[in-house]
Parts: sequence; C-alpha cells; structure tokens
Amino acid sequence: QVQLVESGGGLVQPGGSLRLSCAASGSMFTIYAMGWYRQAPGKQRELVARIASTGSTNYADSVKGRFTASRDNANEMVYLQMNSLKPEDTAVYYCNAHIASLDYWGKGTQVTVSS
Repeated sequence: QVQLVESGGGLVQPGGSLRLSCAASGSMFTIYAMGWYRQAPGKQRELVARIASTGSTNYADSVKGRFTASRDNANEMVYLQMNSLKPEDTAVYYCNAHIASLDYWGKGTQVTVSS
C-alpha cells in the first residue's frame, strides 16, 4: 500500500515555472515506477511523465524539453519541474505509483496557467 500526496500547484502566468512535489508513504517505494498524470476539464487523464525505479524517464511529446521528473528514493519524494508553462498545461496533476497490476493515486493538485 502506498499513500501519495501532491503539492506545489497554483496559478502561474504563461512562460512561468512551477515545481510539483509528491510525498509517498508506505513500503518498498524504491521498486515502484512513479508517474505524473494530468486531467483537464472535459478531457481524459493523460500521462505527463514517468520515472522508473532505475531513474529512467519518459515524457509526453507535449511536455518534452519543458518538464523534468525526478525522484528522491531516500526521502520517498517525486518531483515534476515544469518550465515554459502554457495555458494548455492547465489541469489537475496527479501522482501515480505503479507496480505489476497495482496503481495508486494521489488526490491531485491544480495547475492553472493564465495571464
């Protein structure tokens, strides 16, 4: 069982930056693949970034070169650094922990990009 709590969302102007954090608690954090997803109003939840237990990452094409995912296994934290934000990045961002057929989700944090 893994509990996930996101933080760091807010209102930012286009071109700005935000850093999301995800605090994980539970057992065996290091073996989980961690991910960031987002869901905009009226749209399906989509993968933003994934970071494997090894630290390797992959990103949605829409955020490549702008977003960076990282993890701190010692402190059971996952981060998403978001730069050059665009209005279309506006969404609720969710932290995910995945292993085998199991998925755990946080409650999400709102990111709004608007002038």
